Amino acid sequence: SGGLFLMEKEKICMKQTSERLMPAFFILGLLVLWEGAVRIFGIPLYVLPSPVQVAETLVQELPVLALHARVTVAEALAGVAISLVLALVLGILMDCFPMIRQGLYPVLVVTQTVPMIVLAPIFIIYMGFGAAPKILTVVLMCFFPVAVSFSDGLSQVDAEYVHLVRSYGAGQWKTYCLVKIPAAVPALLSGLKVAATYSISGAVVGEWIGSQEGLGYYLLRVKNGYMLDKVFACVAVIIFLSLCMNGLIRLYQYLGMPYLRKQR
Repeated sequence: SGGLFLMEKEKICMKQTSERLMPAFFILGLLVLWEGAVRIFGIPLYVLPSPVQVAETLVQELPVLALHARVTVAEALAGVAISLVLALVLGILMDCFPMIRQGLYPVLVVTQTVPMIVLAPIFIIYMGFGAAPKILTVVLMCFFPVAVSFSDGLSQVDAEYVHLVRSYGAGQWKTYCLVKIPAAVPALLSGLKVAATYSISGAVVGEWIGSQEGLGYYLLRVKNGYMLDKVFACVAVIIFLSLCMNGLIRLYQYLGMPYLRKQR
C-alpha cells in the first residue's frame, strides 16, 4: 500500500509539473514560429522585428528602460495604495449602510464603462502634466476590483461568527476588526491581484497623453519613429512589471496566509 501511495503521489506531482510547464512550452513554440516567419519571409525590422532582435534591443536599451520604468512603477504603486485605502473605507461603509451600497455600486460600475484613454486628457486639463493625473488614472482602473471584492467578502461572512462576538459584548467596529475584515482578506487579495496587474497599464495610459518620462512616454516616442524593435522591448518590460506587481500580492498571500496553502 505504501508503494501504491508513493506511485500515486509521484503521478500527481508529474501532472502538476506538466500543467505548469505547458504555458512555457506554448509561448516558446510561438516565439520559434515568429522567429522562423521573420527569417523565411524576410520581414523588415520596421514591419515586424524578430524575437532575437527584440531581445538584443532590450539588452541595449535596458538602462534607459529602467529609468522610465522607475517612474511608471512609482505611479502604479501610489495608485494601488490609494485604491486600497479607498476600497477599505468604502467597502466597510457599503457593508454597514445598505443604502450607500445601493446608491454607490451602480456609480462604480458606470466608471468602468468609460475608457481611461478618454478620461486621461480631462485629468491633464485640470491637474496638469505632473504625476497626479497618471496616479488618478491608476486609481480609477484599480479601485473597482478591489472595492467590489472586499465588499462582497464582507457580505459573505458567516453570520454565526458575528453573533458570537456580539454575544460577548463586541460593538460594531470591534466586530469588523475581529471577524469581518479578517474573513474578507482573501477576497480583498483576489481583487488586489487584478488591480496590481492593471496598475502598470493604467500608468502607461496616463503617460501616453502627456508626460516627459515613463514607459508610456518612451513607447509613444519610439512608436512615432517606427522603431518597432524598441516598441516590442518596451511592451516586454510592461508585461514583466505587470506580472511582478501581481506576484508581489501572491507572495504576500503565500507568506502571510499559510492556511490558504493547505486548502489548495
